[in-house]
Amino acid sequence: MKIIGIDCATKPQKTGLALGHYEGGTLTLKDATLGSTKTPISQTIYKWINPDDKVLLAVDAPLGWPQNLGATLTEHMAGEALEIDSNDLFRRETDKFIKRKINKQPLDVGADRIARTAHWALALLDELRSLTNQNIELALSHQKLAQISAIEVYPSATLSQREIKSTGYKDKKGEDFRQAIVKELSRQVDISLSKELLIKEDDVLDSAICLLAAKDFLDGKVFYPEDIELAKKEGWIWVRK
Repeated sequence: MKIIGIDCATKPQKTGLALGHYEGGTLTLKDATLGSTKTPISQTIYKWINPDDKVLLAVDAPLGWPQNLGATLTEHMAGEALEIDSNDLFRRETDKFIKRKINKQPLDVGADRIARTAHWALALLDELRSLTNQNIELALSHQKLAQISAIEVYPSATLSQREIKSTGYKDKKGEDFRQAIVKELSRQVDISLSKELLIKEDDVLDSAICLLAAKDFLDGKVFYPEDIELAKKEGWIWVRK
């Protein structure tokens, strides 16, 4: 199976992409790149996919909104109070679950600029549906996967659950931290390319960590949602158990 890690951003040049191969429980990092304004992200991903490939897209972006948000705002009028706790309004069940279980707080898709990244990610999936002529669905089990499936992942939580330091590695000042993460990553992933880009670009490194999260999903070593119907509505972050 091919795994494609996508570290989403509204700007192509901040979007990290990684291509992995998963077989027999082993994950190999085959390719990685940073997006550009010259080639649409969807086209770059599409070039990695052959017609007969089975593919799992591991997306670092929210792929749904809180159920309470839509239900509450439908009837709301400007100036009226909202009779619901702000966390219940702006956070999905998966966001609260991650906080309870591993003390990591995903950004609130209902109240943060991450909503624009979520919008972009959903548009990307739609572009890929058109390019591949496949009905890309969100997977809810590693045992039932379509030709091309997608899951939502959270790199920081994936690192934390593998006891790898998950802070300080962003931006230009974090190169030493990235180098340490790549060293740990090399023990769990067969990296068959130069590590230079992973160390230089935090977005590319995040896309590679997305592959690791996908491996956990395919291995069945993840937390599953208790409420499947709610997960279908809001989305679910797959993280190592």
